[in-house]
Amino acid sequence: MTRREARLYTISTMTAPTATAFERPTLVRDGVYEHLRRAVLDGEIAPGERLGEVELGERLGVSRTPIREALMRLTQDGLLVAEANKGVRVRTVSAAEARDAYVVRQELDGLAAALAARAHTPADARALGTALDTLQAAPTSDYREQTRLDLAFHRCITLAAHNAVLGDLARDLEQRVALIKHQTRTYNAHPQTDAQHAALLAAILARDADAAREAARTHVQTFATLVLHDLARTTEETRHD
Repeated sequence: MTRREARLYTISTMTAPTATAFERPTLVRDGVYEHLRRAVLDGEIAPGERLGEVELGERLGVSRTPIREALMRLTQDGLLVAEANKGVRVRTVSAAEARDAYVVRQELDGLAAALAARAHTPADARALGTALDTLQAAPTSDYREQTRLDLAFHRCITLAAHNAVLGDLARDLEQRVALIKHQTRTYNAHPQTDAQHAALLAAILARDADAAREAARTHVQTFATLVLHDLARTTEETRHD
């Protein structure tokens, strides 16, 4: 090898990028994860309920490997908890965690509403109106559907804020709130719910950021009081059992 060839070889080995190994998407694994995540968030699998790999595999028609991987991801997400020699179960929320969650939710929802009031588009306005109409038309006796649609309405507000960081924070908080709602079964069909939702939407559509923020904070505070009361009662009943 000549001196010139050696120099070119050295340069090429120094600058050539390392190829990233291609990993084929594992659609079954991702599909199982999304299915189980939605089942937990929708209350189909209730807080405290245990999940067995064999039973889930038979129900979904897949092997245990994607089930195991999905359960690990859901545990990392904070939706499930693993217990030694007992497998995994849907996580339950303590009164202290619920209190902390609603303190944060009051601020985040207030911020989302204020930003949505300033930034929403005509398409956002239509989506918000449709989401609220769908929620109000749902049977009041169907708790799981009421909860799903309530969370969807508030998710629409966050989307209308057009703030990616807020969206990431809200997604994590929504998971906690879903667990709390399914654990306490505090109904969204409370006498004040429709009026508070309507006031919140009206303030957003009117682009009144201050009124939207206040309406969102008031709404969250109303349900925080109900949820914490229910959790305290449940804790007291459990202590006496």
